[in-house]
Amino acid sequence: MPLLFGTAKFNENEHLTIGGCDTTELVKKYGTPLFVYDVAHIRARARGFKETFNSLNVKNKVVYASKAFSCLAIYKLLEEEGLGCDVVSGGELYTAIKGGMSPKYIEFHGNNKTKDELAYAVDAGVGTIVIDNFYEIELLKEILTEKNTKQAVMFRITPGVNAETHDYILTGQVDSKFGFDVNSGQATKALEILLADEHFVLRGAHCHIGSQIFSSEGFLAAVEKMMTILKNWQKEFNYTVEVLNMGGGFGVKYTQEDDPLKPELFVKSIVNGVKGQCELLDYPFPEIWIEPGRSIIAEAGTTLYTVGAQKRIPEVRHYVSVDGGMGDNIRPALYDAKYDGFLANRVSKELPEKVTIVGKYCESGDILIHDIELPPLKGNDLFAVTSTGAYGYSMANNYNRNPRPAVVFVENGVDRLVVRRETYEDLIALDCYYH
Repeated sequence: MPLLFGTAKFNENEHLTIGGCDTTELVKKYGTPLFVYDVAHIRARARGFKETFNSLNVKNKVVYASKAFSCLAIYKLLEEEGLGCDVVSGGELYTAIKGGMSPKYIEFHGNNKTKDELAYAVDAGVGTIVIDNFYEIELLKEILTEKNTKQAVMFRITPGVNAETHDYILTGQVDSKFGFDVNSGQATKALEILLADEHFVLRGAHCHIGSQIFSSEGFLAAVEKMMTILKNWQKEFNYTVEVLNMGGGFGVKYTQEDDPLKPELFVKSIVNGVKGQCELLDYPFPEIWIEPGRSIIAEAGTTLYTVGAQKRIPEVRHYVSVDGGMGDNIRPALYDAKYDGFLANRVSKELPEKVTIVGKYCESGDILIHDIELPPLKGNDLFAVTSTGAYGYSMANNYNRNPRPAVVFVENGVDRLVVRRETYEDLIALDCYYH
């Protein structure tokens, strides 16, 4: 049985529909590869986080992590659902503001923000800058001094907590490029500097332990570690945080084998963990912020491809090529991410066979799905890969000078183009002739 999310289902013509829209018709209209986002699913996930916090009577802020997927339309949708966003570059900040996100609801992250990016954030009125290192403290101090203004900030701490995820998306351990290390005393030193300078309005502390995390254990360990640190700082510096930001990283379902907690259960675990530690340590209960990205957008996205060439190597492998690949989904090549897929234009009762779905890019590692059982595929069949809403389009590239795909939002039977397909002219738009 295909792995379906949100409003996805098969209609009477045996065509995959999403948001009430027939995907075969979407492909006729927009071509392939094509990213299709189920807007109702996005709204449901966003509301799930907010409603869980509110049901627990906890002051909160749900901040969408833009790196998962960023375009003008997503920020309008997030604004409608009462979410803020975080950004990690001047480009994401520009897109968020142009998309209608109020700057005061934006957090600015990043381990190497430039002076120009920080100045842009200050001028734009960004609500919170999350400081990542001592170099950034000096840069931001210089900017604020020049502009004779103040800025609300938090600072990112690496609490020394390991989570059960891939090394490339593990961020809370001691050996990390992100944040101020606790064990070496860097975090305490940063706190002293920020408290001593009137240009910084220190709102609280931030930590993020990693991504695609399936259980609450890592978050509870981080909560315990963070609350112990905060209590020590309260004793030593008479400083009590207003906000505790626990980051994101909540896991999603990519294949049938994945079994993540529901997002709402992550929220309840974090809230209960903080409450328990506050009672134990006699610490005022802070406002809690989280930064879900993947868990809001991933399962809402489906990528549609057209089947092309096939190659059978007897007793070895059967390759099926599609018209996309590592240019629109680099995650399998980057860290062996697993996906599920199925025929979208027909339901076949033929006996399945084991095939490997590959892309059209000139790399042997351009493999989307290894050894998947599928009915026999034909040229021009429509193949759907699910849970591609996060880190698919946002990491898309023009390798081999292939244009990036179009992106469509669907809801209540209506499709809306939110990112047009690139053209060959777009590919050379930034090139300059050599004379």
